[in-house]
Amino acid sequence: MDTAKRLYEALFLIDSAEAASDWDGINGLIKKILDRGEAEVVSMKKWDDRRLAYEINKKTRGTYILVYFNANPLKITGIERDVRLSERIMRVLIIRGEKITKEDMEKKTPLERVEAGEIPAESERQSRYEGGGDRGGRYEDRGGGRYEGGRGRYEGGSDRPRYEDRGERTREAEAPRDEA
Repeated sequence: MDTAKRLYEALFLIDSAEAASDWDGINGLIKKILDRGEAEVVSMKKWDDRRLAYEINKKTRGTYILVYFNANPLKITGIERDVRLSERIMRVLIIRGEKITKEDMEKKTPLERVEAGEIPAESERQSRYEGGGDRGGRYEDRGGGRYEGGRGRYEGGSDRPRYEDRGERTREAEAPRDEA
């Protein structure tokens, strides 16, 4: 049974230091994995270099590579398995590109837009939003509350009185006293 090839979009995450030192080797590795899965690469470009939201393999920065390729749907699991077995590729996301047009593939990546001066670089974007971005800072900065284990001990930024001040019974008040 031979099914028709479909268009897929994949975003590969690579360690930034490794991508900078061996860019051709990384591209060759991705093409080799896709060739093993009998995929035809339509477009492949560096998408962006960003700070990761959390550490992956003790790395804090990553380079994203955006790849459009045609492949047999039955071969996608094999491609994903080969990526997981590769130590040089940290993560991959492969989605079916049903509605992707040629114009979508040719759109500028965030990295190309930074180089063209259309958007600020990541460090400039971060400095603009210091203090938590458009949603504000952490809850301590906004006057939000914080619960400390157990009942009571509510310390917060609201105008509500503390539990003890509202006349609620605490566990100490409920326990019988030893009158010896």
